[in-house]
Amino acid sequence: MTEQEEKILSQIREILVELFELDEEAIVPEAKLYEDLDIDSIDAVDLLIDLKKTIDVDISSEKFNEVRTVQDVITAFAELSAEAK
Repeated sequence: MTEQEEKILSQIREILVELFELDEEAIVPEAKLYEDLDIDSIDAVDLLIDLKKTIDVDISSEKFNEVRTVQDVITAFAELSAEAK
């Protein structure tokens, strides 16, 4: 995992622990957002909004709807961050 991806994972963990009181150890790249972390679509939107603020990149709702795992979120935001530079 790159330094940028580690940073994004850290931010995802921080948001999920703060907003949804999830166990930080459960938030691993292979965790499925809906099944493993019990994130529903409204929670996913909250995660998206907070990540957009902290990472300062814009991700479309369509692209975010494609994510299924924490790693998918990391990859999507890392790619957008790289494109933004």
